[in-house]
This record gives sequence, C-alpha cells and structure tokens, in this order.
Amino acid sequence: MYHKPVMLHESVEGLQVKPDGLYADVTFGGGGHARAIMEKLGNGRLFGFDQDKDAQANAIADDRFTFIPHNFQYLSNFVRMYGVEQLDGIFADLGVSSHQFDVAEKGFSTRFEGALDMRMDQNSAKSAADIVNTYDQEQLTTLFRKYGELPNAWNMAGHIVAYRQNQAIKSTTDLKTAIEKSLPKHKEFKVLAQVFQALRIEVNEELKVLEIFLEQCAPLLKPGGRLVVISYHSLEDRLVKNFMRSGRADGVIEKDFFGRPQTPYELISRKPIIPTTPEIEENNRSRSAKLRIAQKK
Repeated sequence: MYHKPVMLHESVEGLQVKPDGLYADVTFGGGGHARAIMEKLGNGRLFGFDQDKDAQANAIADDRFTFIPHNFQYLSNFVRMYGVEQLDGIFADLGVSSHQFDVAEKGFSTRFEGALDMRMDQNSAKSAADIVNTYDQEQLTTLFRKYGELPNAWNMAGHIVAYRQNQAIKSTTDLKTAIEKSLPKHKEFKVLAQVFQALRIEVNEELKVLEIFLEQCAPLLKPGGRLVVISYHSLEDRLVKNFMRSGRADGVIEKDFFGRPQTPYELISRKPIIPTTPEIEENNRSRSAKLRIAQKK
C-alpha cells in the first residue's frame, strides 16, 4: 500500500462535501482521502496536488478529478488556471507518506541504508547530504534546535563537522555514524527521528511552504467552505492553529475600530481531533496526528 490514510472518516466528514462542490486535496499521495471525497461528489470537481512524481501513478481516472504535479504552495495559481475562483473545501495531510518512508533511496527513514536525499521534489537542487556537508556548525545547530527541538544541537553539529573532515556524509548510515556519540542512551531512535525531521524540513522548506499555502486558503474558500488539515509535529500544528485562529502565522487576532475580532474562520474543532486507539494500533504512523477543522466566515 502506498499510504494508509489517517483519520479518513473524520477528515472527509470535516469537509462536509457537497455533491456539486469544488475541492482540493493538496497532499494527494496514494489518493486515499481523495477517493473518499470523490465518493461523495456528484457533478463536483476535485483537484489533487502532489510534487512527488511517484504519486502521479495513483491519479484517479475520472473526468471530475484533475491531478496537478506541483507543490501546494502554488494552489491558488493552478486552481485559477483551471477557471476556478473559489473552492468549497481544502484538505491537507502534512505527513510524509508510508511510501516515502519505505523507499530507502529517498532517505527519509532511519531504518534503511540509503542516499541522504529527503527531497519531496526530485527536481529540487538541495538534498540532505548537501546540507550536512556544507552547513557550518552554527548553521547546523540552528537547524537542529529550530526544526528538531534538540537540546544537544551544538554537540551534534560538532560531530558532523568533525566526521566530514575525513569523509563526505553521503548516506543515512554515514549520518548515523557521524552523530552516534551524541545520541543519548535508550533514546537513540527518538533523537534520530528528530534529526531526520529537522533535515527533511530544511530540505523541503516545509514550514515556509506551509505558511505560503495557509495564506492562500482563506481568500480561496467560499463563505461556509471548510479547511481541514492533519499535522504531525508541533511546529506545523502551531502554524495551522494560528492561521485558523487568526488568519495569521503569528496567531495575533486583529480587531476593527470597535474592538471586534477580525478573523476569517470559525473554528469547528477548538481542540485537535486525534486518532482513536484502534486506528493507532492498526496504523502506528498515525499516533502523532492532529486534525483541525475551520470554516470560512
């Protein structure tokens, strides 16, 4: 299976799909969520975005579906290119797909020997190997602290810089070897996952791209339209929460002359929805997922 969709029922229900509505699944992947949306459509239309070339093989053969092989930061441009001014719903699952984790050559997983790549878009110039071999200790420290939330970031960055003086860090195994002395006992796998997360975010500029995407959503949605987002770590969840709360990345709610809050959304889920225990048992990769839903005013 390319990817088992997380909180499938909750996500699609959250969209409140109208049979004649216009929707975008901006993280198409294996198409699990998209197919569930399509089942509820009549003569409506669904746009599926994914920059991973492997996802295109999963495109749905249906005249109501349009696959767009690009990053979701270009959502507004492409939707309008197809003659659509506003949408009834936008869905995003921000997690890395099971397929991407399970293909060793992509370098996303700590479990496999593979090239230290981590590019979602294979046309991108910068890989994880480029970062660990060219960033200085201060840059690597900032990266690990900001995106990996690692307290020993300086020490870890130092080990990387020392290791590469003798040989380039080209593979996932090279990286693990370079930092093994800075991995705390009994927490090795957790910290490794944080290191890989930090590099993946940097390679793909994930938070920058997510902010660009979220800025487009409110203007693109019709009144009553739904924004449904699944996030997997605190950095991206904070951005999603802030935009749904205030329409801004910093979460600050602007007020009009009379002191009335000026916000684009009504929160449908004030607290994030999390997977059920049976879902986590069936799909362990769903354990950190948080689902948030907002409706355009």
